[in-house]
Amino acid sequence: MKRYRAIFHLAEKDRASLALNNIRNLLAELGDDQVEAELLANSEGVTALLKAGPFDDRVEGLAARGVRFAVCSKTLGSMGLKEEELIAVAEVVPTGTGELVKRQTEGWAYVRP
Repeated sequence: MKRYRAIFHLAEKDRASLALNNIRNLLAELGDDQVEAELLANSEGVTALLKAGPFDDRVEGLAARGVRFAVCSKTLGSMGLKEEELIAVAEVVPTGTGELVKRQTEGWAYVRP
């Protein structure tokens, strides 16, 4: 059976809900067991993955379904944020651009909500 892989790029805080909806819809259409999905947040998009953010429950629910959430360490530094301020399921990667390039080189579909 074919397995699909998609990376969602979130760089604008006002697109967070749309990005999460896109991921949910992809899983609903193709099936959790057929999709490997990741959301990469950089720039203002990292605010969607802060503990104090409004998306905790949605993010946690998608993470429980196997979705990976990655955050750019360069953005954290430039915004004066610490890793401890992120929700528990968020993983910090060296750079957002590097993560996107790696995934696309591996054949992942790129989605920019």
